[in-house]
Amino acid sequence: MTATVAAVRVEHLERAIGISEAEPRLSWILRGARRGPGAIAYELEIARDSDATRVMRIEGPDSVLVRWPAAPLQSRERATVRVRALFGDDAHSSWSEPTHVERGLDAADWAVDFVSPSPSAPRSGPRPAHLLRAQFDVPATVRRARLYVAAHGVYDLEVNGAPAEDAVLQPGWTSFRHRLRAQTFELDDLLDAGSNVLGIWLADGWYRGRLGFNGGLWDVYGDDVAVMVQLELLHGDGSLERVPLDWRTSESAITATGLYEGESYDARRHPLGWNQVGFDDSSWVPTTNLARDAFSATIEGPAGPPVRVVEDLAPVAVERRLHRRVRLDFGQNISGRVSLRATATRGHQLTVRHAEVIENDELCVRPLRTASSIDRYTFSGDGPETWEPRFTLHGFRYVEIDGWPDGQEVDVVARVIHSDMRRAGWFSSSSALLDQFHENVVWSMRDNFVDLPTDCPQRDERLGWTGDIQAFAPAATFLYESTGVLRSWLRDLAAEQQEFGSVRNFHPWLECGFPADPAAGWGDAAVLVPWTIYERTGDLAVLDEQLPSMTAWVDQVDELTGRTGLWADGFQLGDWLDPQAPPERPGDSATDPYLVATAYHAHTASITARACEALGRPALAQKYGAVADRARHAFQAEYVTSSGRVVSDTVTALSLAICFDLLPTDAHRGVAGRRLAELVRDGDHLIRTGFIGTPLVCDALVATGSVDTAYHLLLQTRCPSWLFPVTMGATTVWERWDSMLPDGSVNPGEMTSFNHYALGAVVDFLHRIVAGLAPAAPGYERVRIAPRPGGGLTHASAAHLSPYGMIRTGWRRDGATVVVEVDVPFGVEAEVELPGDDRTVRVGGGSHTFQVPYRAAADDPTMPRLWNIHSPEDRLEMSEEGVTA
Repeated sequence: MTATVAAVRVEHLERAIGISEAEPRLSWILRGARRGPGAIAYELEIARDSDATRVMRIEGPDSVLVRWPAAPLQSRERATVRVRALFGDDAHSSWSEPTHVERGLDAADWAVDFVSPSPSAPRSGPRPAHLLRAQFDVPATVRRARLYVAAHGVYDLEVNGAPAEDAVLQPGWTSFRHRLRAQTFELDDLLDAGSNVLGIWLADGWYRGRLGFNGGLWDVYGDDVAVMVQLELLHGDGSLERVPLDWRTSESAITATGLYEGESYDARRHPLGWNQVGFDDSSWVPTTNLARDAFSATIEGPAGPPVRVVEDLAPVAVERRLHRRVRLDFGQNISGRVSLRATATRGHQLTVRHAEVIENDELCVRPLRTASSIDRYTFSGDGPETWEPRFTLHGFRYVEIDGWPDGQEVDVVARVIHSDMRRAGWFSSSSALLDQFHENVVWSMRDNFVDLPTDCPQRDERLGWTGDIQAFAPAATFLYESTGVLRSWLRDLAAEQQEFGSVRNFHPWLECGFPADPAAGWGDAAVLVPWTIYERTGDLAVLDEQLPSMTAWVDQVDELTGRTGLWADGFQLGDWLDPQAPPERPGDSATDPYLVATAYHAHTASITARACEALGRPALAQKYGAVADRARHAFQAEYVTSSGRVVSDTVTALSLAICFDLLPTDAHRGVAGRRLAELVRDGDHLIRTGFIGTPLVCDALVATGSVDTAYHLLLQTRCPSWLFPVTMGATTVWERWDSMLPDGSVNPGEMTSFNHYALGAVVDFLHRIVAGLAPAAPGYERVRIAPRPGGGLTHASAAHLSPYGMIRTGWRRDGATVVVEVDVPFGVEAEVELPGDDRTVRVGGGSHTFQVPYRAAADDPTMPRLWNIHSPEDRLEMSEEGVTA
């Protein structure tokens, strides 16, 4: 038996230390067992602090989000888990590598207060960062050392002069009135017997720094910056000691720092040795205690990965300009900052400016609005000096440095920063432009998943817009293991929804002048994002946790319609950034915003009913099914003519009606599909949709038989189109179809980002339809392989690291034949629909190859549905001898 158990994970975490869950779920991947009977059971070996090592048998083949089989973990308790698979005839796999899990502190276990170096500060601009230090003794009897930290602000922790770990911008951004995430540090290998020092850098971050547009807001969550630090030592005899810490503080060499503004550092002010034993801190002052019970936030452990520096980029071009300026092109638009190394005289200053694009041979900083994004470094004069900012973040491809020392080589790298998610999805094709577009989408996701899903990484905004992520969630969950990031954000959404009585248009919410009214397509994220997570991971717990939020949103909209189903008044964002809208009025879409609102109400009510069914709540499922039916009938009565035409008569309106199944009959659907294809052709296959219609239009065309038209639209290169930015040298997805105009000038609208993932949501179509890889059951337990070749492409492929392992599929044209290859992991069944063949082949784990005659994609308006549902007698089975009917 060559089978192995690999990739044992706890919840959705790579590192499950300091978690809140007492009974965390476990997942693993079984590799090597390709054919024949599968695993009949698993054995879990759990070694824990409170008990002897136990081996428990889990009956059945389930290997994804398996319930914790032992007694609940206690606060602080650590366990080590190994897994092996059992097969018939007493065969078994080898044991997996050990995985560690450790609970953090319960709320009642926190016994220290916050300590603050700055309980309040003026709001005149970006403020300095602070240093805090505490010296303490550790006896030689210590077996385990843990440090638990919660912060108001952002911090870096050092132990005896060394970084405690490589995460940055901790604890990230949550709705700090409701939730505050704590970090658990394993100090076993960092402490010495005898004297030790904890050192903390602390700055405003999202807690107290400026946030939002229209001038922004200061001190959103409080007047203070503070940390709550609890040090505990477990001795060899099993006794637990909480070590008292005497904190002292001083301002740091970071003289000013802000997420939008940038960071200024004066190396002459840095106190050498401040974070080591023996430093004289007599001139430092004691911190101020702030009672922990004065703050309302629930303290919890991690739900997803921390933010890290995940990659370094060297410049692809270095240009020396007048007046000792150096311009660097890193070849990629990123979220991050630069690290530089140089030698200069004491007091010499470098100024580092950032921009996404060049206009008129200068950095184009107008799109940054009031986010100045300038870093400054003042040299100490002590030989070669290396520096990068700690507590700021920029969106940029280009950097200009003023004052680079004469005669020195430019030694600068760009450091890419985002949540350290595991890559999970890939796509490639015979089109270099399409592949580059897909890569641009990947980068825009990376750059905008800095602890939560934001709209952009560069200007004075960077907010968790709900409309962007509801459109992009299917792509996000395919490309990366993003559940942890999204789950944390959904908790903020739900907490603020409960407080405000509504889902706002971005979360965490800021009162910075944007309407707080509920808006369709934005508030619907409360339903669509958790449902997408469930579809892609099979995680019912996410649905269960978010169900009150989902039902509250649908109930709210149902009330707004007067229980008629027709949402026909109030504020709406509509098909935002319709390319036909003028630059200064991005909400002026050609599509009726109330048609959008009613369509989304019907759709999310239906999804909520399905969520209730999945959770085993039939009464609620019936209730929300009735709400969905009411909204669907209201849509038909208000917006669909008896002949099948749809009011608004736009690409977005028709795409909504088709994809959300809002038309009463197949005949109406056929009329809508033909009209949609006609509008796309009449528009010369140029984009005519905004945030709402863009993720749907290609699916709507294919669903109604217009495959060739969908490919023409997808592969268009003139503006507006998905590929136009690629032809202009873009390395990320733009906010507007024409953020840069064909002549190379920047769109005059004040809202012009070159790094927004929303319009890249169409990559989900590339994965599911062009390459043909989609979930057929939650969590990819069954997968649908149904490629639709076309557009002149000669090959396309996709791969996804599912909860069960890697799934790969690809097709290629070989003369008059299309070859389809499928690779499926153990425990997954694939339903294969071959191009031009309306039957389904069902295959299990292993590699499979199929050949069918090639037929050029053509529009077929008689095609009624995107998903063909076949009767059992139409299905094919895969045997060892091949395909049989």
